Amino acid sequence: MNTKNTKLVIALGLALASASCAMDAQQGGGNPMSFFVTSKGPGNGADLGGLTGADRHCQALAESAGAGNKTWRAYLSTSGVQAVNARDRIGRGPWQNAKGVVVARDVNDLHSANNQLSKQNSITEKGEVIPGRGDPVNMHDILTGSSPDGRALPGAMTCNNWSSSGAGTAMLGHHDRIGLTEDPPAKSWNSSHPSKGCSQDNLKSTGGAGLVYCFAAN
Repeated sequence: MNTKNTKLVIALGLALASASCAMDAQQGGGNPMSFFVTSKGPGNGADLGGLTGADRHCQALAESAGAGNKTWRAYLSTSGVQAVNARDRIGRGPWQNAKGVVVARDVNDLHSANNQLSKQNSITEKGEVIPGRGDPVNMHDILTGSSPDGRALPGAMTCNNWSSSGAGTAMLGHHDRIGLTEDPPAKSWNSSHPSKGCSQDNLKSTGGAGLVYCFAAN
């Protein structure tokens, strides 16, 4: 094989390899991201279709970003006899955002003052910063239904376990860790204050959009 043909074969090989890598990324194999805030909610307030629907939403958004090869879980607790703790369903960590920043090493680190969650780090699957307090549109309220340590709360603070867009209330966190006061709850990423209700309008009224935190559980 002469030099010209050799160069052609090498060029074709590189092109095929590049195309293969691009296809792998599209199919969910090329993005190391393991944490994000949803860029959008399902649009029906806190009715996420239960935990199953919320997990499905996380998975679909992760797949759209090339990270669908992982098992994604929504950071949500549920209430009642068979209550579920958000912290128990998201894996062991560590977790990193779409820009490669490690936001927490493990579950204990996530629920400590040492985590790296902030407006700049709690970004979407697209790597975009979500508007918070002080921006023209505030969307910092994130649905969690959880206590500061990531466990189910007493009472019903999960909008009927994420199946109601009407009556009820849900515990919210602030992704930007900014509130109206300097009190610790106002700065909590996962347990800041209850919602005014479960509808989309109720969530918008305090600065939310039905968004959730998503973590790769494997």
